[in-house]
Amino acid sequence: MFLSLAFVGVGLLAMKANAEEYFTIQDGELQRPTGYREWVYVGTPVTPNDMNNGKAAFPEHHNVYIDPESWAYWKDKGEFRDGTIIIKELVSVGSKTAVSGNGYFQGEFIGLEATIKSKKHNPNEPGNWSYYSFSTPDHAALTDTAKAFAAAACNACHQAAAADDFVFTQYYPVLRAGKGTGQVATGGFTSSLK
Repeated sequence: MFLSLAFVGVGLLAMKANAEEYFTIQDGELQRPTGYREWVYVGTPVTPNDMNNGKAAFPEHHNVYIDPESWAYWKDKGEFRDGTIIIKELVSVGSKTAVSGNGYFQGEFIGLEATIKSKKHNPNEPGNWSYYSFSTPDHAALTDTAKAFAAAACNACHQAAAADDFVFTQYYPVLRAGKGTGQVATGGFTSSLK
């Protein structure tokens, strides 16, 4: 009996230790995550300048990844867990022509951003989300740490227009298809394109 309880206790400690294993915040600064390209890729929206009168708010491609534990939770519960981190890799619009035709093709890496849902770190922020940028002002390099933006800088738009809990899931078919669908979310289990 004692041995069983010991294993349960160790399991609970491991679960607690893993709850935020994908990010570290020290002294109010997020340490730049590594290995995020091994996470679950959810999509790449782009709002190019030449489709927005030369003034797009975000004129680059955004390669977006969610940590695996949060993806598993999203598939199961259809919600973002406390401890979710979503990474947005910024890539310039490169060539607009290819052998396949005209389009918007990815150019160079120009930045890295993150958003985190955490009651512990963001108890007073709407939805417990915070937003970070590791990009230097000239978009030539990345910083090792980042402080959260003021909530009003990002949360107002996310609160007003995001489909699910401050996340623009309406622009990510992987997240839309995966919401609360369990194994079907992993792909290949259905013939429907809806």
